[in-house]
Amino acid sequence: MIFPILRDILHTPAVDIILHLKQSPGMTVKELCSIMKMSYMGVKQHCDALAEKGYLDTWRHPVPHGRPEKIYRLTAKLDPLFPSASADHFMELLRQAERLFGATAPEKLLYAFFASKAERYARKVSAETELENKALVLARLRSTDGCMSVVEMSGQGKLRIVDYHCPYGEVLKQYPLIEEIECEMIERLLDCPVERNVVEKSGLRRVTFTLERPVL
Repeated sequence: MIFPILRDILHTPAVDIILHLKQSPGMTVKELCSIMKMSYMGVKQHCDALAEKGYLDTWRHPVPHGRPEKIYRLTAKLDPLFPSASADHFMELLRQAERLFGATAPEKLLYAFFASKAERYARKVSAETELENKALVLARLRSTDGCMSVVEMSGQGKLRIVDYHCPYGEVLKQYPLIEEIECEMIERLLDCPVERNVVEKSGLRRVTFTLERPVL
């Protein structure tokens, strides 16, 4: 994954800003300051510099009192920083499988692909006993594969895994079955019911897997 490597080598506020904005629908300078523990002007200078280069865009968000807030968000120009499965090659492989082996071949190939991924994940996840620890291990593994996953607690106290990036987005558009396969894979790995929810806003696609704790 390109982004963590860049962050290790070039640990600058600009890189941290990109990471925080990737995991949000957009943020103000004040919000970034709070997270990054930097001065307002320091963060704003970096945001404005990124915006001038086309890496960020802005819009005004109305507030109950005072001037509208200026929100920064990422643009598609930064997409190469985040991993994406070779969509063209993957799509061509699926098309060839259908041509050679019939209409159901792409689905079978996708099931096999995720079964192999699940087997690799299981070797790490199964070493844990608590759901929270299993979720943390799975999120780290999925981040390695480009999903940019984190474990969060919802407002209702429910544990969830949130993906802030989809490394096979173009393939998903043609084969939405991936959504079902992936959710079933997570349910088996964590041994609990999982509710999948997708939110698309301001160019950000966020997938949330809410985990239902086993009833004792």
